[in-house]
Amino acid sequence: MTARKSRAYIMGAYEHPTRLATDKTVAQLHAEAAFGALADAGLGLNDVDGFFCGNDMPGLGAFAIVDYLNLKLRHVDTTDTGGCSYMIHVAHAVEAIAAGKCSVALITLGGRPRAEGASTGTAPRPYHHAQPDIPFELSFGNVIAGSYAMCAKRHMYEFGTTSEQLAWVKVAASHHAQHNSRALLRDVVTVEEVVNSPLVADPLHRLDCCVITDGGGALVVTSPEVARQLGRPRVGVIGMGEAMKGQSGGRVDLTYSAIAAAAPRAFSEAGVKPADIKYASIYDSFTITVLMQIEDLGFCSKGEGGRFVADGNLISGVGRLPFNTDGGGLCNNHPNNRGGMTKIIEAVRQLRGEAHPAVQVPGCDLALASGIGGSLGMRHGGSVIILEREQ
Repeated sequence: MTARKSRAYIMGAYEHPTRLATDKTVAQLHAEAAFGALADAGLGLNDVDGFFCGNDMPGLGAFAIVDYLNLKLRHVDTTDTGGCSYMIHVAHAVEAIAAGKCSVALITLGGRPRAEGASTGTAPRPYHHAQPDIPFELSFGNVIAGSYAMCAKRHMYEFGTTSEQLAWVKVAASHHAQHNSRALLRDVVTVEEVVNSPLVADPLHRLDCCVITDGGGALVVTSPEVARQLGRPRVGVIGMGEAMKGQSGGRVDLTYSAIAAAAPRAFSEAGVKPADIKYASIYDSFTITVLMQIEDLGFCSKGEGGRFVADGNLISGVGRLPFNTDGGGLCNNHPNNRGGMTKIIEAVRQLRGEAHPAVQVPGCDLALASGIGGSLGMRHGGSVIILEREQ
């Protein structure tokens, strides 16, 4: 089963406007995002017969939100792979639609870590006590920022990557965020400002790290039959890939991510090459996350990422690979510490021609969204979806 043979379409996309939800519950955020995406598609709750979510739901699995929205479903999928869950949800929705399990799939994300005073990536996060590797790792005080810093440090050692090159990822994101009225950080920054910002985990600085925001988003994926009835721009899902990467019994190479396995599957299924992509939404929890994915996606050779991202090469209208034109997780929005949803939403905007005019990629007919979930230096998942504007 391939996406081209089992075509489905993203017909609705909505990014919740809040970045600080002191006046909303998590359930409200999910519901408001769902209403927004369904309205965008021209559909209602009664049309939904498939629901997809991660573990950002309040309560056990999908039960509470399905009941809260009073959904009448034929199919439910609660796959969770962290921040990249939403690319996998889109892929699983395509497969479910092709199998006749549903015809209108709703995918939601919501959370309020900022309102609840969530710690940054420099503080320990709770892990399940039965997770097999945790007793061997907790004593070393590993935290999220430290895990990603290990990857950056190793990449620098292996390939000569510099902090200045990493900084260009943030600089590009800031050039895009200035045009987004809802972005949390709208000021354009320079390479010097990034490398002179406080060191968080050597070699990553504060401006190498993503924002923490509340909010969420939602997507509606439909069958071709439903899509043709809606009279809305059709964004087809033509390639899908997913993979996981672990510690390999201690023989782990920190210079590549799970995207290295997921991307070839997505490109093969879509029948396109990296050079064909007009726009890329790339998960940006940290600047190193972007650089490594660019290599693993095949936009350049392993070790060449530093040179590839330098000198504005990711800035729309300037560089050869426009990325994260909403400002991404580095500047705009990283709702509930899960950035995959917003990556898909901005890719849909680009393909519809609905991005801000200052960053809209001319003739954008082929885009991808890639995501990392978990921790890049430890156990994580990677997922890639390739999207095409219907001609």
